[in-house]
Amino acid sequence: MPQKTRIQTSPPLPDDLTHGGLKRPAVMINGYSLQLHDGDGFVGDSVSRVAYGEMLDAWRTLYHRISGLDPLGSKPTPAISKRRLDELLRRNGKAAAIISAASEDYAWQLARVVRRFLAHPSWQGVRRIVVGGGFQQSLVGELAIDRAAELLYQESSRVHLMTLRHHPDEGGLIGWVHLAPPELLAQYDSFMAVDIGGTNVRCGIVRPRLHKAADLTDVRVMGLQKWGHAGDSDATRREDLVQGIADMLKKLIRQAKRKGMSLAPFVGVACPGMINEDGSISAGAQNLPGNWETPRFNLAHDLCERLPDINGQATQVRLHNDAVVQGLSELPFMQGVKRWAVLTVGTGLGNASYVNTVSKKSH
Repeated sequence: MPQKTRIQTSPPLPDDLTHGGLKRPAVMINGYSLQLHDGDGFVGDSVSRVAYGEMLDAWRTLYHRISGLDPLGSKPTPAISKRRLDELLRRNGKAAAIISAASEDYAWQLARVVRRFLAHPSWQGVRRIVVGGGFQQSLVGELAIDRAAELLYQESSRVHLMTLRHHPDEGGLIGWVHLAPPELLAQYDSFMAVDIGGTNVRCGIVRPRLHKAADLTDVRVMGLQKWGHAGDSDATRREDLVQGIADMLKKLIRQAKRKGMSLAPFVGVACPGMINEDGSISAGAQNLPGNWETPRFNLAHDLCERLPDINGQATQVRLHNDAVVQGLSELPFMQGVKRWAVLTVGTGLGNASYVNTVSKKSH
């Protein structure tokens, strides 16, 4: 009896889907995940989300020592949400004064960190820096970043500090449209992407609206899922996190099928650390549960094994650094400069720098 062959219902994917690639048609990734040292720690530690909390805590302690009161209440600083801080800041009271003082401290630290990065060879000539991550999504973070930009301007710095255009939950997914091969975008109307952070994982279906914006300025994220794995007692091991991501992606596959999407058998995964060509992670993933940097673990291969075929083809997974991907979501809007960069404020400080190879008005 003749053997049955699998019928391919979609065109095959191109072969140039590499992990951690540094060259794309319009941009070169000049460097990422720099670990600049500052005394016993890293430069980025002074402007992480935790660092801002420590600054705020110091001002609360000082105010309480002087007045015997704490306008922010009895909650410990890490338990106060960004939304609550924004509310207190808008009220313009004593609590707002404490928050503003902490933001001023943070702004000075951020300006100092920017200067350190600008001194690195891979950041030479950078003229725009996008600040991403969850911190900039709050009023407190936005004001601190604006103040850091003002401090840099006062020093006659030629760099322009700006915040991420997209919501940070989506920026780390949208950036994959500039890493995926153009053939993939032409053959399918959507693909899946994942953004793994030290606190949260985000998954979604990325859908470029090429019929409206061929320059990729109009990209939508559908079915966005967000999982706070750091606070999940069922996600204390590396295997738990990988399986949780696979389960989220399976839900998206089913959703795409119900909606009749032409979903590519491809997943772009953004994660912390240095990404090797074989899909392994060599450094920088210390905020994730378990050991992600051992040569015996390959995230791309492990995730592939847990995913079903899509449209009759085995699903392929490709990795890149999370700051690189989030920064690339800004690429269509960076055509006026030659060199630019991104800093992502989260559990740690992600970073990447770029050189545009196709620009109408570069300098």
